[in-house]
Amino acid sequence: MGKIIKDTIHANGIDIGIYTQDFENEFISLTDIARYKSDDPTAVIQNWMRNRDVIEFLGLWERLHNPDFKPLEFEGFKKQAGANAFTMSPKKWIEATNAIGIVSKAGRYGGTYAHSDIAMSFATWISPEFQLYIMKDYRRLKTDENSRLSLNWNLNREISKLNYRIHTDAIKENLILPELTPAQVAINSK
Repeated sequence: MGKIIKDTIHANGIDIGIYTQDFENEFISLTDIARYKSDDPTAVIQNWMRNRDVIEFLGLWERLHNPDFKPLEFEGFKKQAGANAFTMSPKKWIEATNAIGIVSKAGRYGGTYAHSDIAMSFATWISPEFQLYIMKDYRRLKTDENSRLSLNWNLNREISKLNYRIHTDAIKENLILPELTPAQVAINSK
């Protein structure tokens, strides 16, 4: 497991946590997004997960990204979704389907996190306007990251140019003879 990198975006006055381990898959806090709507984010997330469309979306996302996804358990949830008695929690979804798109963490900095694709869907369900604020700051974060990576790449390029000069000068001074003697020229021409 790689090092966890944490960051925060600020959408319309709400701080939303983000973390990544591989710089490809970023997980955004559904708990923080749900706080925009209610002081009880757990209930908001569970209500969202009760919807049939959400279950279908989560199942499709997992099929596309998770080779260990359990489709039979998903089909059972899909049949029940939308019924008044149907309940769903992130923990239940993760354990039953072996999901990787949603992560529940306990303790400090805990909460429910989802892959950025899923988190944006959740944010749209909360409020399309709020989702646009999240997208705006998320794009700003990505632009800042890319500019930092670009600066780092340019720095490495300049260092490589300097090292090249140092290496070629060292080879000229220490390995290549300045001039060949007539005897050495005669050996090379035979």
